Amino acid sequence: MDLHYLVREPQTIQSGHPVLILLHGYGSNEQDLFSFATELPNEYYVISVRAPYDLMYGSYAWYAINFDADENKFSDVEQARQSRDRIADCIDELLQKYPIDPKQVTLIGFSQGCILSYAVAVSYPEKVQRVVGMSGYFNRDIAVEGFEGKALDTLQVFASHGSVDQVIPVDWARKAVPQLEDLGISVTYKEYPVGHGVSPQNFFDFRNWLETTR
Repeated sequence: MDLHYLVREPQTIQSGHPVLILLHGYGSNEQDLFSFATELPNEYYVISVRAPYDLMYGSYAWYAINFDADENKFSDVEQARQSRDRIADCIDELLQKYPIDPKQVTLIGFSQGCILSYAVAVSYPEKVQRVVGMSGYFNRDIAVEGFEGKALDTLQVFASHGSVDQVIPVDWARKAVPQLEDLGISVTYKEYPVGHGVSPQNFFDFRNWLETTR
Protein backbone atom coordinates (compact mmCIF):
# COMPACT_ATOMS: atom_id res chain seq x y z
CA MET A 1 0.00 0.00 0.00
CA ASP A 2 1.17 3.50 -0.84
CA LEU A 3 -0.46 4.97 2.27
CA HIS A 4 -0.21 3.58 5.81
CA TYR A 5 -3.52 2.77 7.51
CA LEU A 6 -5.19 1.09 10.49
CA VAL A 7 -8.03 -1.42 10.14
CA ARG A 8 -10.94 -2.41 12.35
CA GLU A 9 -12.51 -5.46 10.78
CA PRO A 10 -16.22 -6.30 10.95
CA GLN A 11 -17.36 -8.43 13.85
CA THR A 12 -18.15 -11.29 11.45
CA ILE A 13 -16.29 -11.27 8.14
CA GLN A 14 -18.38 -12.32 5.16
CA SER A 15 -18.45 -10.81 1.67
CA GLY A 16 -19.53 -7.41 0.45
CA HIS A 17 -18.98 -5.35 3.60
CA PRO A 18 -19.45 -1.56 3.60
CA VAL A 19 -16.34 0.47 4.44
CA LEU A 20 -15.70 3.73 6.25
CA ILE A 21 -12.41 5.36 5.24
CA LEU A 22 -11.24 7.94 7.76
CA LEU A 23 -9.10 10.90 6.67
CA HIS A 24 -7.58 12.98 9.49
CA GLY A 25 -6.80 16.68 9.58
CA TYR A 26 -3.60 18.68 9.15
CA GLY A 27 -0.98 17.94 11.80
CA SER A 28 -2.73 14.83 13.09
CA ASN A 29 -2.38 11.13 12.24
CA GLU A 30 -4.33 7.94 11.60
CA GLN A 31 -4.86 7.31 15.34
CA ASP A 32 -7.04 10.43 15.72
CA LEU A 33 -10.34 9.54 14.06
CA PHE A 34 -9.65 5.83 14.65
CA SER A 35 -10.28 6.50 18.33
CA PHE A 36 -14.04 6.26 17.74
CA ALA A 37 -13.85 3.16 15.49
CA THR A 38 -15.24 0.93 18.24
CA GLU A 39 -18.39 3.09 18.31
CA LEU A 40 -19.16 2.56 14.63
CA PRO A 41 -21.47 -0.19 13.31
CA ASN A 42 -20.03 -3.71 13.49
CA GLU A 43 -20.72 -4.66 9.88
CA TYR A 44 -18.31 -2.02 8.53
CA TYR A 45 -14.65 -2.18 7.77
CA VAL A 46 -13.25 0.97 9.42
CA ILE A 47 -9.96 2.03 7.83
CA SER A 48 -8.06 5.09 9.01
CA VAL A 49 -5.46 6.38 6.56
CA ARG A 50 -2.33 8.37 7.37
CA ALA A 51 -1.61 11.43 5.21
CA PRO A 52 1.61 11.19 3.17
CA TYR A 53 3.50 14.35 4.19
CA ASP A 54 5.46 14.02 7.42
CA LEU A 55 5.49 17.11 9.65
CA MET A 56 7.57 15.26 12.30
CA TYR A 57 6.67 14.13 15.81
CA GLY A 58 3.77 11.96 14.67
CA SER A 59 2.08 14.72 12.66
CA TYR A 60 1.12 14.43 9.01
CA ALA A 61 -0.58 16.48 6.29
CA TRP A 62 -2.39 15.80 3.04
CA TYR A 63 -0.81 18.96 1.62
CA ALA A 64 1.27 21.88 2.79
CA ILE A 65 -0.25 25.07 4.14
CA ASN A 66 2.02 28.07 3.62
CA PHE A 67 2.02 31.75 4.53
CA ASP A 68 3.26 34.61 2.37
CA ALA A 69 5.06 37.73 3.57
CA ASP A 70 1.76 39.31 4.61
CA GLU A 71 0.80 36.18 6.57
CA ASN A 72 -1.91 35.21 4.11
CA LYS A 73 -2.51 31.46 4.23
CA PHE A 74 -2.60 29.39 1.05
CA SER A 75 -2.70 25.70 0.20
CA ASP A 76 -0.30 23.71 -1.98
CA VAL A 77 -2.89 22.74 -4.58
CA GLU A 78 -0.55 20.43 -6.50
CA GLN A 79 0.21 18.42 -3.37
CA ALA A 80 -3.51 18.30 -2.62
CA ARG A 81 -4.24 16.91 -6.09
CA GLN A 82 -1.56 14.26 -5.63
CA SER A 83 -3.11 13.25 -2.30
CA ARG A 84 -6.53 13.15 -3.99
CA ASP A 85 -5.29 10.57 -6.45
CA ARG A 86 -3.36 8.60 -3.83
CA ILE A 87 -6.57 8.27 -1.81
CA ALA A 88 -8.42 7.13 -4.95
CA ASP A 89 -5.71 4.53 -5.58
CA CYS A 90 -5.91 3.50 -1.93
CA ILE A 91 -9.62 2.78 -2.34
CA ASP A 92 -8.87 0.49 -5.29
CA GLU A 93 -6.20 -1.36 -3.31
CA LEU A 94 -8.47 -1.81 -0.29
CA LEU A 95 -11.20 -3.27 -2.50
CA GLN A 96 -8.70 -5.83 -3.80
CA LYS A 97 -7.39 -6.72 -0.35
CA TYR A 98 -10.61 -6.92 1.70
CA PRO A 99 -14.15 -8.26 1.01
CA ILE A 100 -15.60 -4.77 0.58
CA ASP A 101 -18.65 -3.89 -1.49
CA PRO A 102 -17.45 -1.31 -4.06
CA LYS A 103 -20.94 0.25 -3.95
CA GLN A 104 -20.72 0.96 -0.22
CA VAL A 105 -17.65 3.18 0.16
CA THR A 106 -17.93 6.14 2.56
CA LEU A 107 -15.24 8.74 3.23
CA ILE A 108 -15.21 10.40 6.66
CA GLY A 109 -12.93 13.42 6.74
CA PHE A 110 -12.10 16.05 9.32
CA SER A 111 -10.72 19.49 8.37
CA GLN A 112 -8.08 18.92 5.66
CA GLY A 113 -9.35 15.34 5.44
CA CYS A 114 -12.84 16.74 4.79
CA ILE A 115 -11.53 18.93 1.97
CA LEU A 116 -9.86 15.88 0.41
CA SER A 117 -12.97 13.74 0.89
CA TYR A 118 -15.03 16.18 -1.15
CA ALA A 119 -12.35 16.36 -3.85
CA VAL A 120 -12.06 12.58 -4.16
CA ALA A 121 -15.82 12.08 -4.21
CA VAL A 122 -16.59 14.62 -6.96
CA SER A 123 -13.53 13.55 -8.97
CA TYR A 124 -14.25 9.83 -8.76
CA PRO A 125 -17.97 9.38 -7.96
CA GLU A 126 -17.75 5.83 -9.29
CA LYS A 127 -15.51 4.99 -6.31
CA VAL A 128 -17.41 6.78 -3.50
CA GLN A 129 -21.08 6.83 -2.57
CA ARG A 130 -21.14 8.89 0.65
CA VAL A 131 -19.07 11.54 2.41
CA VAL A 132 -19.12 12.68 6.02
CA GLY A 133 -17.35 16.05 5.85
CA MET A 134 -16.61 17.64 9.22
CA SER A 135 -15.07 21.08 9.83
CA GLY A 136 -13.97 21.58 6.24
CA TYR A 137 -15.09 23.13 2.95
CA PHE A 138 -15.35 22.41 -0.76
CA ASN A 139 -12.31 23.46 -2.82
CA ARG A 140 -13.08 23.07 -6.53
CA ASP A 141 -9.42 23.62 -7.44
CA ILE A 142 -8.46 20.25 -5.94
CA ALA A 143 -11.00 18.28 -8.00
CA VAL A 144 -10.15 16.85 -11.42
CA GLU A 145 -10.74 19.04 -14.42
CA GLY A 146 -14.27 18.67 -15.80
CA PHE A 147 -15.66 17.00 -12.67
CA GLU A 148 -18.92 18.95 -13.10
CA GLY A 149 -19.78 16.68 -16.03
CA LYS A 150 -19.58 13.49 -13.99
CA ALA A 151 -22.57 11.59 -12.58
CA LEU A 152 -22.59 13.22 -9.16
CA ASP A 153 -26.26 12.74 -8.30
CA THR A 154 -25.44 9.36 -6.74
CA LEU A 155 -23.41 11.05 -3.99
CA GLN A 156 -24.75 11.73 -0.51
CA VAL A 157 -23.05 14.11 1.93
CA PHE A 158 -23.37 14.74 5.65
CA ALA A 159 -21.60 18.06 6.29
CA SER A 160 -21.06 19.58 9.72
CA HIS A 161 -19.19 22.47 11.28
CA GLY A 162 -18.62 24.23 14.57
CA SER A 163 -20.38 27.59 14.71
CA VAL A 164 -17.40 29.13 16.52
CA ASP A 165 -14.66 27.38 14.54
CA GLN A 166 -11.50 29.50 14.85
CA VAL A 167 -9.52 27.59 12.21
CA ILE A 168 -11.93 27.28 9.26
CA PRO A 169 -14.71 29.89 9.30
CA VAL A 170 -18.21 28.46 9.46
CA ASP A 171 -19.16 30.62 6.45
CA TRP A 172 -16.86 28.47 4.29
CA ALA A 173 -18.83 25.37 5.25
CA ARG A 174 -22.16 27.11 4.68
CA LYS A 175 -21.07 28.14 1.17
CA ALA A 176 -20.17 24.53 0.35
CA VAL A 177 -23.78 23.37 0.76
CA PRO A 178 -25.30 25.15 -2.28
CA GLN A 179 -22.15 24.45 -4.30
CA LEU A 180 -22.54 20.72 -3.73
CA GLU A 181 -26.32 20.79 -4.18
CA ASP A 182 -25.92 22.62 -7.51
CA LEU A 183 -23.92 19.59 -8.66
CA GLY A 184 -26.91 17.34 -7.90
CA ILE A 185 -25.48 16.02 -4.63
CA SER A 186 -27.79 15.30 -1.70
CA VAL A 187 -26.54 17.25 1.34
CA THR A 188 -27.48 17.12 5.02
CA TYR A 189 -25.89 20.04 6.89
CA LYS A 190 -25.64 20.62 10.63
CA GLU A 191 -23.86 23.09 12.91
CA TYR A 192 -22.82 22.68 16.53
CA PRO A 193 -21.83 25.28 19.16
CA VAL A 194 -18.17 24.21 19.22
CA GLY A 195 -14.83 25.25 17.76
CA HIS A 196 -12.61 23.22 15.42
CA GLY A 197 -13.56 19.76 16.62
CA VAL A 198 -16.17 17.01 16.67
CA SER A 199 -18.77 17.29 19.41
CA PRO A 200 -20.47 14.17 20.81
CA GLN A 201 -23.75 15.27 19.17
CA ASN A 202 -21.95 15.61 15.83
CA PHE A 203 -20.70 12.04 16.14
CA PHE A 204 -24.13 10.67 17.06
CA ASP A 205 -25.78 12.58 14.20
CA PHE A 206 -23.45 11.34 11.49
CA ARG A 207 -23.59 7.78 12.86
CA ASN A 208 -27.39 7.92 12.64
CA TRP A 209 -27.09 9.36 9.14
CA LEU A 210 -24.94 6.39 8.13
CA GLU A 211 -27.71 4.08 9.31
CA THR A 212 -30.44 5.87 7.36
CA THR A 213 -28.73 6.44 4.00
CA ARG A 214 -27.84 2.93 2.89
